[in-house]
Amino acid sequence: MEQEKKQIPIWFFIGCVLTLYGVIIFASGIYQWINPPPPDKMVKLWNYHADVWWSAMMIIFGLVYVIKFWPSKPETLTGSEGPG
Repeated sequence: MEQEKKQIPIWFFIGCVLTLYGVIIFASGIYQWINPPPPDKMVKLWNYHADVWWSAMMIIFGLVYVIKFWPSKPETLTGSEGPG
C-alpha cells in the first residue's frame, strides 16, 4: 500500500506568520504605550497608537487563517480525501 503524503496549505503558514508578527508588534506597541517617549520626540499622531490597533487586526486575521486552513483532513495530491 502506498503511503499518502499530507500537504499543508500555504495559507496556514501565512496565518501563522501574521499571528506571530501581530503578537510581536502588539507587545512593542503596549510597551511604548506604557513607556511613552519624551514629548519633543513623539510623532504627531502618537496618541492614536496605530501599532496596537493594526497588530490586533493582524492577530485576528492570522488566527482566522490558522483556524480555517488547519491541516486536519488527510488529503491526496489531487485535493480529494482519497478512496473510500
